[in-house]
Amino acid sequence: MPVIRDTAFLDQLADNVAVQFHDRVAASPDAEAYRYPRGESWESVTWRETGIEVGRLAAGLLSLGLEMEQRVGIAANTRYEWILADLAIMCAGCATTTVYPSTNAEDTAYILSDSECRVVFAEDDEQIAKLRDHKAELPHLAKVVTFDGTTDGDWVIGMDDLAALGEAYLAEHPGAVEDTAAAIKPDQLATLIYTSGTTGRPKGVRLRHQSWVYEGAAIKVQDILHEDDLQFLWLPMAHSFGKVLLSTQLACGFATAIDGRVDKIVDNLAVVQPTFMGAAPRIFEKAHGRIVTMQASEGGVKEKLFNQAFKVGLKVDQLSREGKSVPLPLKLQHGLFDKLVFSKVRERFGGRVRFFISGAAALNRDIAEWFHAAGIVILEGYGLTETSAGSFVNHPEDYRFGTVGPVFPGSEVKLGDGDEILIKGPGVMDGYHNLPEETAKTLTEDGWLRTGDKGSLDSDGYLQITGRIKELFKTSGGKYIAPPMIESKFKAICPYASQFMVFGNERNYCVALITLDPDAMAGWAAENGMEGASYSDIVTSSAVKEMVSGYVDELNSRLNRWETIKKWELLDHDLTVESGELTPSMKVKRNVVETNYADKIEAFYAS
Repeated sequence: MPVIRDTAFLDQLADNVAVQFHDRVAASPDAEAYRYPRGESWESVTWRETGIEVGRLAAGLLSLGLEMEQRVGIAANTRYEWILADLAIMCAGCATTTVYPSTNAEDTAYILSDSECRVVFAEDDEQIAKLRDHKAELPHLAKVVTFDGTTDGDWVIGMDDLAALGEAYLAEHPGAVEDTAAAIKPDQLATLIYTSGTTGRPKGVRLRHQSWVYEGAAIKVQDILHEDDLQFLWLPMAHSFGKVLLSTQLACGFATAIDGRVDKIVDNLAVVQPTFMGAAPRIFEKAHGRIVTMQASEGGVKEKLFNQAFKVGLKVDQLSREGKSVPLPLKLQHGLFDKLVFSKVRERFGGRVRFFISGAAALNRDIAEWFHAAGIVILEGYGLTETSAGSFVNHPEDYRFGTVGPVFPGSEVKLGDGDEILIKGPGVMDGYHNLPEETAKTLTEDGWLRTGDKGSLDSDGYLQITGRIKELFKTSGGKYIAPPMIESKFKAICPYASQFMVFGNERNYCVALITLDPDAMAGWAAENGMEGASYSDIVTSSAVKEMVSGYVDELNSRLNRWETIKKWELLDHDLTVESGELTPSMKVKRNVVETNYADKIEAFYAS
């Protein structure tokens, strides 16, 4: 039977994102809405100030003749202007088409052409060049609005130029933005998010206004986030995980500090001191690896103290989860280690974090438990772009390691053939843009979304993801292998790991391709007499191969015999988004990697 949670709050939902935004501005006019870096300092704006700026930009879009549901693209990194542009598009009754700034020119042109974008917000000259070079393929594109790029006063204008057009339009049509907002229907198209995909062209996921409004309200009604929270937002806003945090902010009213520079995340956390942040598991893996390797490099008493602290912390957590009392000596040790070790770990993340939210890929349980031992809660959640991102999340007061929590109130979940997870509810997409056959494959006639993921539900409705159906493979011996489970285990064991990719479909044993994290390896090199050496020289050295071999042996000791890695190779470079081997949300495009390194994989089985 599907698990169905309370739906009473659905009767009070705002009709659309524009009304939801205006309601937030009216409810919290003088409260901080956003802060963003300006040089070395941070600037802050209130909801009222944000509302005024969004109103001017929305009116500017209306002055360009845009009509309901017409598409407007955003090709930019995560920053305050991205939020302004998206809210303005919503308030003008148009639909946002998101484009990752790392998307190549050909795919950018395809996305903007397929969605028939009339206007595009382009971050800088690099993004403008992609549009200019493919202008012939974009017959619908009438105007480009740039954040930082060079304007020409005609086809390319600046944000201030658009706002000036809006002011002139409002002088003649003073209630235009409010009237437009009131006219937007709940089932009207709000967003087209093109999934990065691993094969073929990206597919445009059609998401309605009611989907985003529902997502935010579903978090609010679960009492997870509140007005006095402070979010740090770095996630790509072109990804549904970033977008859903925006709708959650409108529902809950907390402030958000924004900076999309991934290399600044840890530094920013120390300055901003947020109470929560959403992130992909790779961020937690890197943070875990960095802290562990730093302590190992110190050696001596400090390293022994660090290791003993986590041994005690993990034991105390285990006893607590099992409902057992913690012996007094262990409790006293834990209190001491909290002051000496765990508090220092928490300070690295600003010292005020109530919890992190992990999504976009599976989080390794060992890493979740390691952070928890230090007093940092990571709440794992689950959803897809096709479900407006959020469908499940653990709760701060009731979370279970190894699960993604219960289904959102107002949505349903059940397991289909082969234990495939099926989801139904207000967050589910309308379908894929211009792709009726693909839509029919993914949505059942009665509205259930086929996720492509395998799972299990416990008696309380907490969902555990057991594998991606397409990623499962069977060895020639008939044993099923779930590569992500093995891969995440290795990254929890080896603090230097970046990617660990397991192969072995229809073969008699499993093999792996391994990449190491460049930042972590620079630190290793400095400690091991190779400072200044190239990444390639470091990772191909006999010392590094011997080190990694030890970690692979440790991994194999924790696996079933048929899962063990018999052969492996270190690549002399890391995978990147730019190479096409990672999605912008840092998930490996497994089939791209398998194609690119087919010769290496085949060589594992040659003898």
